[in-house]
Amino acid sequence: MDDLLEAARDAIDDAYVPYSEYTVGAAIETTDGDVYTGCNIENANYSNSLHAEEVAVGKAVSDGHREFERIAVTSGKRDGVTPCGMCRQTLAEFCDESFEVVTDGDDPTAYELGDLIPETITRGHLDA
Repeated sequence: MDDLLEAARDAIDDAYVPYSEYTVGAAIETTDGDVYTGCNIENANYSNSLHAEEVAVGKAVSDGHREFERIAVTSGKRDGVTPCGMCRQTLAEFCDESFEVVTDGDDPTAYELGDLIPETITRGHLDA
């Protein structure tokens, strides 16, 4: 079993999902080899809910990390869930197109971020 995927699975235990009951866990690895985990945290106003990937990235960035190797994402259903568009854009802020995204289904699947979110919005678009 991949250690990063196992860390994402462990993060599910802390999910707060009283409305959807759909748990998600994520684990992101920095280029230094540190691993940060996150879980989804729901709010009665769904738009204020936090996604597991955002929580993991936020924890790592708040500790000073800006470069990442890969992320693993899983759900309690192990249904191959991938990061949503908002989380993909957050990852694209710090990671290039070849960044690895591992999902957890019947068989773990690895994607490149550029395949999940092609033609992403970048800092270069803001400079124009």
